[in-house]
Amino acid sequence: MRRVIHWTGRGLGRHGLGLAVLAVLGLAVARADDWPQWLGPQRDGVWRETGLVEKFPPGGPRVRWETPVGIGYAGPAVANGRVYITDRLLAPGVKNPESGFDRPALPGKERVLCLDEKTGRVLWTYEYDCTYEIAYPGGPRTTPLVSGGKVYTLGAMGDLYCLEAAKGTVIWSKNFMKDYDAPAQQWGFSAHPLLDGDKLICLVGGPGSTAVAFHKDTGKELWRSMNAREQGYSPPVIYDVAGRRQLIIWHPEAVNGLDPETGKVYWSVPFKVRAGLSVPMPRLAGDRLLVSSFYNGSMMLKLGQDDKGQPTATVLWRGKSQSEQPRLTDTLHSIIPTPVIKDGYIYGICSYGELRCLRADTGERLWETHQPTTGESVRWGNAFLVPNGNRFILFNEKGDLILARLTPKGYEEISRANILEPTNTMPRRPVVWSHPAFANKCVYARNDKKIICVSLAQEDNR
Repeated sequence: MRRVIHWTGRGLGRHGLGLAVLAVLGLAVARADDWPQWLGPQRDGVWRETGLVEKFPPGGPRVRWETPVGIGYAGPAVANGRVYITDRLLAPGVKNPESGFDRPALPGKERVLCLDEKTGRVLWTYEYDCTYEIAYPGGPRTTPLVSGGKVYTLGAMGDLYCLEAAKGTVIWSKNFMKDYDAPAQQWGFSAHPLLDGDKLICLVGGPGSTAVAFHKDTGKELWRSMNAREQGYSPPVIYDVAGRRQLIIWHPEAVNGLDPETGKVYWSVPFKVRAGLSVPMPRLAGDRLLVSSFYNGSMMLKLGQDDKGQPTATVLWRGKSQSEQPRLTDTLHSIIPTPVIKDGYIYGICSYGELRCLRADTGERLWETHQPTTGESVRWGNAFLVPNGNRFILFNEKGDLILARLTPKGYEEISRANILEPTNTMPRRPVVWSHPAFANKCVYARNDKKIICVSLAQEDNR
């Protein structure tokens, strides 16, 4: 059963005009203070707004609003005066397993919610039946993508939807498992879709369709590419490097550079990872491309051209460790957050919650600390890293929002406030594993019970 269950029809006003403008100009002109997709307007995880607090006031930053939601790992998107979030409601009498590794059939629904950005009031909700048969069945994983008057969402069982951003009515939809014979993902479909011109690019899976480009307005398939055994979980990303726009697809067998217009593979570098855990989005710095995995560590590629001008990739360095155990790791073994490369250094969260700093040109580790994540060595300990000017904003699994400076000399914490209760207990400890959105001088964060909007504007925190 698929239906829109609620739309107030109110709250459009000037935002309706914003939707019309975006329909013409597209995602590239999203306001600087919007966060319309995974990792923000430029898909790089950088928050570029100014006028933010230098330090949190006593009692923490001001909470503007909070709204009840269901369970989910998906972060919110913020665009044109609205907040979009997905969640999951279990069927009556159904409970999630105590262990995240159990995979029973769990009936329920996935939902897409649209909220007013100023008040948190729910404007519309779209829901559809969805039975989970995945590990860690704590809800959908991917951040909505908002552009051109449409919102695109991908659920944990491969339900891809294009909805009207204003009302939530369905424009088109796909199901990867049914339409492409894609294998069920152990951890659910988690690779955030990528919009490029008229193309919505997704990791799909199935014969010859590891990556597929759909027309953003109709859902028509434009191209399909590659035939990996598993599609993995890493978000696709496009970089302009070595004289070409290259679509980077990292699946559990290899890192690949493709022509985003056709899906043609320019180059492929083998990098087999255990348990299909190609997760963090590949990061580019100059002509260097970094990937990092939980068990198999990191690899840095140098992107260039051959004598005919065709794109190439060669291994610059690669970690030697094949274990996630802290004493056996060497470079960086990421599993949840995407690392950051800044000024020639890599900052990322390793396998047991170590925030590490590495030299980007060699992979040499300079320092590590558990202070911003869990305070001690804990498997999958996590914090998300977002550069903002000369500092970083971190959001950890305990629901702490942290202002800090990260440099090659070490970690310097400026301020910390707990803004959200960790409610997900599947890793046998309470955690928040959802990436916030950063827009309108605010942080939008969710757990399995609510989404909140916290102002970091100087004028709200004096």
